[in-house]
Amino acid sequence: MAGADSLAEELADIATRADLTIAVAESLTAGNLAAALGAAPNAGEWFRGGVVAYSRYVKHQVLDVPLGPVVCRTAAEAMAGGVRKMMDATLSVAVTGAGGPDPQDGHEPGSVWFAVATEGSCEAAHRKFDGEPGDVLEQTIRHALRLLLAEAGKLSAQHGS
Repeated sequence: MAGADSLAEELADIATRADLTIAVAESLTAGNLAAALGAAPNAGEWFRGGVVAYSRYVKHQVLDVPLGPVVCRTAAEAMAGGVRKMMDATLSVAVTGAGGPDPQDGHEPGSVWFAVATEGSCEAAHRKFDGEPGDVLEQTIRHALRLLLAEAGKLSAQHGS
């Protein structure tokens, strides 16, 4: 399985060739997703930045997540759409979940919601990862990068890049 560094490098290549810009909204990953993207080649050209919305307050006040649970489809979609618009990015990804060791919003540790937003769509997906909090964090970052790669590949194909 590809590590975060190689996934970020592959994404950098596609984003550079297809003139895509990327933003992230992250909760349980606490800035680690942005760090992986920022370390990729030519990040200053395609990585717009991100919002680390670790607290409910930031999710609700900055990213317009509706009041209520923050480990859910609605929160992930609001986070992805909000950061994409805020950063004027071509696409964005959001992650929110229960990293552990304790449950959150009725979800067991390892329960993570992802959403990927573009100008015309926002798709969310749920995953359950096993392991200690560090394992969940690592798996979440890799999965978010794979989701960005898949969407960047589609956008690149649409633009003939």
